[in-house]
Amino acid sequence: MSKPMPNPAPVSDLVLRASHVAKTYDEGGLRTEVLSDVDFVLRRGETLAIVGASGSGKSTLLHIIGGLDTLTAGEVEVEGRVLSKLSDAERGRVRNRSLGFIYQFHHLLPEFTALENVCMPLLIRGVGIDAASEQARALLERVGLGARTHHKPAELSGNLDEGNAAQVYALMLELNREIGTSFVLVTHDHRLAAKMDRTLELHNGRLVERPRG
Repeated sequence: MSKPMPNPAPVSDLVLRASHVAKTYDEGGLRTEVLSDVDFVLRRGETLAIVGASGSGKSTLLHIIGGLDTLTAGEVEVEGRVLSKLSDAERGRVRNRSLGFIYQFHHLLPEFTALENVCMPLLIRGVGIDAASEQARALLERVGLGARTHHKPAELSGNLDEGNAAQVYALMLELNREIGTSFVLVTHDHRLAAKMDRTLELHNGRLVERPRG
């Protein structure tokens, strides 16, 4: 395994760039280095898997590149914008317009229906209620929840089971083919990772290229 080399692709072709990213936690005098000098880029339309053992820092890296957590050193750029140089409001707009997360366990607002939860990011973006509802219904239909739009999160399955995961995964690939959406898949499932364009592995806080075959 070797460290991924800098991407020679044109800057306009890059959706995300992580440069020398490090994350260290200091708790009670105990210093724990979770990430160390992590470098990688994501091209427009590319699918990328990040694998690693439990506790290797996969979730921490995902939160950092998504602007949900701060880094100790380095920089993360999303479509040319350095996240650490943005205000909280500006980072929120980047997440709303350029980023999306799919977790194994949902992070839905419990007092709202499935339809209202899906509508919310669109409404925040300024989309009208009728257009937002139409888009939300279409998206729920595509993931097999068209008949459950008015169910609240507690009335839906609490986790992403194998059947639903396969359906969501198929939708991801469909979006990748149709409109060139880029994906970062953080997983311990090497079978899924093998279906991505590239696979990187977190090991001892560093990201290395995982050879194919």
